[in-house]
Amino acid sequence: MLTPTVVTLAGLALISASVFYLFFYRDWQRQRALRHPFPEGWRRLLREQVPLYRRLSGEQQHRLEQHVQLFLEEKTFYGCDGFTVDDRVRLTIAGHACLLILNRSQSLYDEVRSVLVYPDVYQVRTEYEEDDQMVVTESEEIRAGEASGHGQVVLAWPECEQAATDPHCPHNVMLHEFAHQLDYLDGSADGAPPLPADQARHWQQVMTRAWDQLQHDLDRGIEPWLDPYGGTEPAEFFAVLTEAFFQTPADLKHRQPEVYTALADYYGLDLATLQAFQTPGG
Repeated sequence: MLTPTVVTLAGLALISASVFYLFFYRDWQRQRALRHPFPEGWRRLLREQVPLYRRLSGEQQHRLEQHVQLFLEEKTFYGCDGFTVDDRVRLTIAGHACLLILNRSQSLYDEVRSVLVYPDVYQVRTEYEEDDQMVVTESEEIRAGEASGHGQVVLAWPECEQAATDPHCPHNVMLHEFAHQLDYLDGSADGAPPLPADQARHWQQVMTRAWDQLQHDLDRGIEPWLDPYGGTEPAEFFAVLTEAFFQTPADLKHRQPEVYTALADYYGLDLATLQAFQTPGG
């Protein structure tokens, strides 16, 4: 028969184990994973497939490698329609995804559990209701990527490859879809990732002015300062802005300096300066 002391000790042990699992286990796992050296083959793939990696400082490169190492440890990649996911695919996607959290916490991607990769753009059947009628309409959409609030990111590899091989390509589906994941962190896709109160107010002011300017240009047939897809809804506005910030930072800074500064503050990177001081062939 168990004595009250034994029962009490067993209960305390169970509580301690629960507390450790809830609050410390993931950090412990991550520290253990980072004790393994970053493979040189992975570093070579980052240099080849993530153009911005080559322009980062040594400290920033090391930080990105740590984020990538944890990303690959914790997320599951699936090849769809017969596509084979190899290290080149995994490092390309993980490297671009982790640029968004380079100066932030790995925990921002805690909800991301899987990455599905297709060999080409893929078809999705969607349903929507007409605004003024109780009619449900079905349509087929061709997509290059999508993100869900349920921990899943879907990407078409040729679109990823194009962005990886052309650092000045204005589109980057990997940055786009993982920006959506950051947007989802507060529970809604509203174009505003979670921010401290004072920064959130400034963000709203700056982004509202920029959104209104984009809508004005689109309504009047003026060449817009941003990819028109960013004007479809606030969530897409943030995702397309993120693409512009990482892919064409100097142009964004020239056209929308306040927006550029807000994104630089959020991501902790001054990419226009990095671009300006890039050495030929660097």
